[in-house]
Amino acid sequence: MKDHVFRLSLCVLMLPLLGCGGESVPLADPAPPLPSARADGTSDRPLRVMLIPADGGTEQGTIADFEPIFAAITREYGLHFKIRVGQNYNAVVEGMANEKVDIAFFGPVTYLQARERGVAELLAVAVKQGQSVYYSGIFARASDELQELTDLRGKRVAFGDINSTSSFNFPVAMLIEAGIDPVQDLQEVHLMDSHASALATLVAGKVDAAAASYVSFEKAVENGQADPTKFRPLAKSDPIPNPPLAMHVELDAELKQTLRQALAHVHEAEGVTPEMIRGYGGKKVDRYDTEYSDEEFDRAMSRLSAVTEALKAEMLKKSAEK
Repeated sequence: MKDHVFRLSLCVLMLPLLGCGGESVPLADPAPPLPSARADGTSDRPLRVMLIPADGGTEQGTIADFEPIFAAITREYGLHFKIRVGQNYNAVVEGMANEKVDIAFFGPVTYLQARERGVAELLAVAVKQGQSVYYSGIFARASDELQELTDLRGKRVAFGDINSTSSFNFPVAMLIEAGIDPVQDLQEVHLMDSHASALATLVAGKVDAAAASYVSFEKAVENGQADPTKFRPLAKSDPIPNPPLAMHVELDAELKQTLRQALAHVHEAEGVTPEMIRGYGGKKVDRYDTEYSDEEFDRAMSRLSAVTEALKAEMLKKSAEK
């Protein structure tokens, strides 16, 4: 009896799969695989572009700098894009690492951070008058007696975003090379959210010097936020590769090639004027170079070996203490 009950129970459990007489019941076909979620540039799945926040500009202004380039590529190659701005430098890296971003406009340091995480591949770098470089500087008031970086001992210095190449990493490296310990030798460290904020802190007299790119300083002058006669550079960096456009490594190989071709020739596209070709800080550039090498970034960034994560943590701590 127990054996009969067991067989009956088993039969009931197996009814969806087998008939009680042992006759097979066909299984349903497996569900088809879901289509890939990765963007491919079609109108339904546009390529997701994220830009580092423009220094001193608005989100819409930053988008407006790059929108004509991507609109021209849409017209010429049929690729579609959705452009947005990251909340900060790190957000752009994380967006690409989490496969939420297909194309990014990085700073050189954040590009290398994304590349080291295995998610970013160099796409293009802006060219102006045959060069693809910009410069970092540390600026002071002309009325002060500061003449060189060693004069900053015991002074207050403002920096930009801790992931910024030219308002944090290169200026810190320049201080170290001049024999200045940014934790022990500076009276105060002010860590701001941008180049513009660091310069504004200097203009307001809250610090003795500020770190920013020369592009940002020039932009502050153009916007009437800084009088060039009242400030001077204490130091200027060696050339730094321009902030690059990069793409996610997992994009289709043919799509990557199309993007390279499109960026290399977008300045020649019908309806595109020189005014439309913009780069870092909204500055007009001549074209984009898609053959620029990673070795150029590696060579320049080798100067930053002394700017360790431990040092950044100490500077964050010092900034919080002021």
